[in-house]
Amino acid sequence: MRKVRIAILIVFLSTLAASLYFYAQLPEMMPSHWNAEGDVDSYMPKAWGAFLVPFLIAAIACLLLFIPETDPMKQNVDRFRNYYDGFVILLAVFMAGVHFQLILWALGVEISPNNTFPIGIGIMFFYIGILLEKSRRNWFIGIRTPWTMSSDRVWEKTHKLGGILFKIAGLVSLTGVFFPAYSVLLILISAILAAVFCVIYSYFEYQKEKSMRR
Repeated sequence: MRKVRIAILIVFLSTLAASLYFYAQLPEMMPSHWNAEGDVDSYMPKAWGAFLVPFLIAAIACLLLFIPETDPMKQNVDRFRNYYDGFVILLAVFMAGVHFQLILWALGVEISPNNTFPIGIGIMFFYIGILLEKSRRNWFIGIRTPWTMSSDRVWEKTHKLGGILFKIAGLVSLTGVFFPAYSVLLILISAILAAVFCVIYSYFEYQKEKSMRR
């Protein structure tokens, strides 16, 4: 936990330092959103643009690190906690990347998110696949349906499949680098299909288990 907190603190301080260093050079209105074509379609005052993401990193990381401590099945979470902590760090790094891209864009270095987000999100999805494969039944992390929460067997089978599907979703998302115009669709469709299939699969696996008990 100490190493995780140090890593997140380094990420937080690096984004905060970048904001403070470049603050005087930033325009009064900074980009806050890009559309599917990679063009800015929304702006916010630079006080928000420069500091919102760094403090979001701190707040979200603290929340995600606190949640497992409250889980009634904490002993199960402890069995894959290293992988979960790795996800929290990876998420913080991804958010830092978004922040640095926002700062650069505001300074005139316009790198399209359609060329960078597919890489970051693809890596995130792939790691989520690893995390799902390692996870054990708990109340906060993973594919939590009524059927996975009712059976260790259904949980394990669903998460084994989910791990494969989210790794595939990660690879599909990465291809958005080569097809920038379709990068958002590739990310959304691959993630939605993986999630929906896992939910349906968990239902049928639970029904199969019920029939075996009879």
